[in-house]
Amino acid sequence: MYNKYRCIVGSLLILVLFSCSGKLDVEDINLVDWKNDRYGCNGLRIQQLEQFQKIKNNFLGANNQSLIKTFGRPDRVILVDKSQSYFYYFFEPSSSKECPAYEGDETQPLKVMFRLNAINKVSEVTISRLEP
Repeated sequence: MYNKYRCIVGSLLILVLFSCSGKLDVEDINLVDWKNDRYGCNGLRIQQLEQFQKIKNNFLGANNQSLIKTFGRPDRVILVDKSQSYFYYFFEPSSSKECPAYEGDETQPLKVMFRLNAINKVSEVTISRLEP
């Protein structure tokens, strides 16, 4: 009987330890600037584009909570169907709706798109102006 409870407690402990997610390693990216540049309105994220391109594939397999803890709340979340979604973080301003001081064309902005699968793990990281 004692071994049964010990096994259950041990299993729960392992589950708790592995279910917790922390921040991801982003090397030289300034996360304070990143989080203070919602929708890319202040031009701080675009300055870090080159560093981000070098490490973007390091985020494959990360879970959605790790992304949020690292980069902050996504600028946009797109639910494609029940099995996948996208987190968008904009490098450039997209419109005057999100960035009141923006006076440029209403074009597709440069953004990073994290594609998340059914178990909320990153399966693709794309930097593009195009929609998925």
